[in-house]
Amino acid sequence: MSTDSRLVCLAPMLEYTDRHFRYLLRLITRKTWLYTEMVTTGAILFGKHSDRYLRFSEQEHPLALQLGGSDPIALAECAQIAEQYRYDEVNLNVGCPSDRVQSGQFGAALMAKPQLVAECMSAMQAKVSIPITIKTRIGIDHNDDYLQLQQLVETLIQSGTRIFIVHARKAWLEGLSPKDNREIPPLRYEYVYQLKKDFPDFEFIINGGIKSIAEIQQHLNHVDGVMIGREAYNNCYMMSKVDNQIYHLPTAPLSRKDILKQYMDYADNELTLGVPFGHLSKHVMGLFYACPGARLFRRQISENAHKKGAGTELFETAAKLVECD
Repeated sequence: MSTDSRLVCLAPMLEYTDRHFRYLLRLITRKTWLYTEMVTTGAILFGKHSDRYLRFSEQEHPLALQLGGSDPIALAECAQIAEQYRYDEVNLNVGCPSDRVQSGQFGAALMAKPQLVAECMSAMQAKVSIPITIKTRIGIDHNDDYLQLQQLVETLIQSGTRIFIVHARKAWLEGLSPKDNREIPPLRYEYVYQLKKDFPDFEFIINGGIKSIAEIQQHLNHVDGVMIGREAYNNCYMMSKVDNQIYHLPTAPLSRKDILKQYMDYADNELTLGVPFGHLSKHVMGLFYACPGARLFRRQISENAHKKGAGTELFETAAKLVECD
């Protein structure tokens, strides 16, 4: 079992793991390693608002920037920018199956080009001192046998890669939506376990379908870390158990309502900077998951967040409808 902070990680999720949600999750868990949404090299190098994608709060550390791209030179330049922004890690996306990513010839489509992926990883590592990691699937389309995955990892190890995050499902590049690709291809955790056995000196973090602390603990018997996706968003307070039960910190977690109060202070400041309230309010919907009154809490916010002048007082009003602390 690894002793470093990647025992538990927040998965990069487009439209979910923006800096506002990451700040909220950091109030819930101090130790979970956070990942940004995927940001393309083009958005960083040629976008007018690249700082909007890259800036974050200091409280978010440890934090990784996930990059999407397939040009080694562009990726290396973006890795340098990430280091200048003081990210703790850069992660290359070789797992996203969306049509937009495929048309750009990156994401999961890159699994068919292991030598190019290795060149991308080498180019980034040559330019920065922070870790360069990779997130991949176990395969694509009909190319999903263990031997091909093993050969990909061998190629990447030769490029200097030491940390692998593996979504234990293959991706269908045609015929399935990104949502279906998260649910329909069967989970093959045994592939990731076998990678750790075959390459014991390298770090393997498992991702896919993991929803509880008990499941995290079970996986940590076989691999170095666990990455949590949708459950960490939809039921974010579940992550409050990570610091104590996985990292064995003696401190008790904040209550849901104390977390909400601290997030309100953050949100009030962001509102003064011009951030729309809806961008801030959507992330608290899962905070009271399974509590009596949680549905009323969500309805109160969803029905009123868009109204003119809506602000954090709406959180206070909604929280009164919930019986959990």
